Amino acid sequence: MTQISALLVKELREKTNVGMMDCKSALVEAGGDLEAAEDILRKKGIAKAGKKADREAKEGLVTALIREDGVVGVLLEVNCETDFVAKNENFRAFTDELALVLLATEVEDAAGFLAAPHPGGGTVEDVVKEKIAEIGENILIRRLARFETGANGRLASYIHMQGRVGVLLELEAGKGSDSFGADGVAEVVKDITLHIAAASPSCVRREELDPALVAKEREIAAEQVKGKPENVIEKIVDGKMGKFFAQVCLLEQGFIKDTDKTVGALLDETGAKAGDSLTVTRFKRLAIGEAS
Repeated sequence: MTQISALLVKELREKTNVGMMDCKSALVEAGGDLEAAEDILRKKGIAKAGKKADREAKEGLVTALIREDGVVGVLLEVNCETDFVAKNENFRAFTDELALVLLATEVEDAAGFLAAPHPGGGTVEDVVKEKIAEIGENILIRRLARFETGANGRLASYIHMQGRVGVLLELEAGKGSDSFGADGVAEVVKDITLHIAAASPSCVRREELDPALVAKEREIAAEQVKGKPENVIEKIVDGKMGKFFAQVCLLEQGFIKDTDKTVGALLDETGAKAGDSLTVTRFKRLAIGEAS
């Protein structure tokens, strides 16, 4: 019999929010394999997806900035060691300064941004090191997003919980960006950024999901209804997959201000009123403390 440590049981419990004994039994069955044990719990219907305690204990701020012409927008996560520093105006001003630099710098990731020249001299990394020496805490530029939209596009951003969560959103209008000026459209766009911050979707539409992930979810759903009549299993599994997509795909999620209506339906309705079609092309959501 495989020996299962208390630490391993604790880790599985934190990931799944399932009782200690069930966690230990699953680990024994899985031979100590943490991921396999989690799958066993899910197949038994005890654990649900999205309950993993994969968050890192870090503080900091998420900052969003959109250029005046609305063509370029950025979202930047800067970590520090303590909540005290994260709430300090000096640190907040520093993150705002970095966002301005990022807005003018064509990079794809944090490593590229750190290596980029800073308008004050040296590189962005040099400036970060100077700030570390000044405040006495480590500072990490961890993640970023930089969107540049086209002629028919519109960017929007939202910062929640005083900088602990940030969203950058890009939409496109079929007939042109003037449609975003129609009555009520700007409010809906803002509401969608708020929705993303609160509901944390993984993607815009189901076609963007990793096929391997979808196949795994379908396998788990089928295992949960094993033993039922064959003629109803497929329908039940399809229903479970529909609920899964509604959890992780933005356009299929129930809109937070009216859960009887999906975000996709809200967009269609808003576009129709504006005499155009509105599409979410991409978004980025960053939250302090979450795993990459």
